[in-house]
Amino acid sequence: MPRARSTPSAARGEPALDGRQQRSERSRDAIVRALFDLIGSGVLQPTAQQVAESAGVGIRSVFRHFADMESLFTEMDTRLQAEAVPILRADPPPGSVEKRARALAERRIDFFERIAPYMRSATLQRWRSAFLQGQHGILVRALRADLERWLPELRRAPADLVEALDLVLSFEAWDRLRTDQRLGRNRACDALVRAVLAVCAPLAAP
Repeated sequence: MPRARSTPSAARGEPALDGRQQRSERSRDAIVRALFDLIGSGVLQPTAQQVAESAGVGIRSVFRHFADMESLFTEMDTRLQAEAVPILRADPPPGSVEKRARALAERRIDFFERIAPYMRSATLQRWRSAFLQGQHGILVRALRADLERWLPELRRAPADLVEALDLVLSFEAWDRLRTDQRLGRNRACDALVRAVLAVCAPLAAP
């Protein structure tokens, strides 16, 4: 059979396809950014309709790109990690236990302040999301490993001291200071650092 020739219309179809793909990618990015911004502004349980309106797309577009809200949260989590996790990656400074414990507390505060609305949102929805439950477990384990990296003295410390320090430096402790006890960032920071240094005091004893 003779080979089919390419036609000008077929050639013109490729840029059209590329254009549709680019529009689709822009729509997808807008949807993820809308969810990110809604939660960041305090809307802790945004609906698909709210996401669609904020992104400037139809609700069908939300579910065309994301099978359900869980898959949308998965995409948002990837973006949040890219922005927030580097805060935790700094190496501890040299010096005494007190100096390192204080620096660790201050770094945790920076991290918790960045992720606070997303953590609150996840807490509200974690019971029905296997993904959010898994991510919470990963974060808890990562923070524990980070604690031991900054304070290797904990390897020889009593177990109850380690658990107490892990609790004091948790997001839940910080969020209580900021929400339930209604402290501003500076006062909450002072309170957290005081608690951390008190728990760490036995580590610095000769």
